Amino acid sequence: MKSDKKIRVHFKSNHANPDSFPPTIEGENVFAMTKERFDKAITNYPDLIHKIEPIFDWDLDNFYESMKTAEVLVCWDFPTENLSEIAPNLKWIHIIGAGVEHLCPMDWVPENVSVVNNRGVHSAKAGEFGLMSVLMLHTHIPEIVRNQQSNHWESLYSSPIAGKTLLVIGVGNIGYAAAQKCKLLGMNVIGVSRHGKDLDDIDQMVTQDELDEVLPLADYIFMSTPNTKETYNLLDKRRQSLMKPGVGIINVGRAATMDYDALVDNLNSGHIKAAIIDVFDPEPLPSDSKLWTTPNLMVMPHISADDGDTYIPLTLDLVMMNMRRYIAHEGLNNLVNPELGY
Repeated sequence: MKSDKKIRVHFKSNHANPDSFPPTIEGENVFAMTKERFDKAITNYPDLIHKIEPIFDWDLDNFYESMKTAEVLVCWDFPTENLSEIAPNLKWIHIIGAGVEHLCPMDWVPENVSVVNNRGVHSAKAGEFGLMSVLMLHTHIPEIVRNQQSNHWESLYSSPIAGKTLLVIGVGNIGYAAAQKCKLLGMNVIGVSRHGKDLDDIDQMVTQDELDEVLPLADYIFMSTPNTKETYNLLDKRRQSLMKPGVGIINVGRAATMDYDALVDNLNSGHIKAAIIDVFDPEPLPSDSKLWTTPNLMVMPHISADDGDTYIPLTLDLVMMNMRRYIAHEGLNNLVNPELGY
């Protein structure tokens, strides 16, 4: 790659669609990568201004023509079939979300193409959401909201949260951010990850094989796992039966990692006291879903990690930082392992 050659980067955005990703806020496509946003982002990287040739596209309007010469693709989704023929110069794909299960199995990835994701962009916002959700469960907010809707006055008291146990299933960027914030409140934090390696601010780390042993210890459970073969239906009916009576559950990962039918049954019986759920399949949640009316279940419209102000600027920062590494022939950050699916 010659130093005077501009690197063609294809930014593919999707037209706003209320029935699919990405969402719309007041008519604006929150996840659109526009020339205006790119121009603003690149001012912080003056060394790249004359090294990138950006192409901004919507859906598949100019996708096939542009990909004949593009080296980098930044997008959420795209046609993967015959990619090596469609994009013979492609070297690197940046997926603008943390999860890539919509592109799995990733047997379509050409040998010379690297795939990266948006890990880390969500952390600050998702950590705050996790802290808020744990405190909402601890202070009985789902029950209080339900009581208000039925004009029922009942004083539901709560003690300080210090000493309660939070189980974080999936200690990636999001899970770790939530764990750190909850630890500041004096909670006992147990983390579950694929590797089970010790982490600062987490009292105990275990592997997924040890999940059954730690489930009964949790007062609150924070789910933040991607949807993979290893995590599919991870909190199934059997595992939910292992939980401490009165436990509170939060899921910001993927709907497929939890048995929602069992969750509804356990909420109705009181075995699970309350739940805050941010991920569903399909989304938006159909109006006739029983999840809307399940007692003490709060439906969040997929808002835990994304925001309309900083998501794309932070995404473009990741792209720019990796562009520097790409030009310097260094390994890219946030590489996705096609075999693991994250």
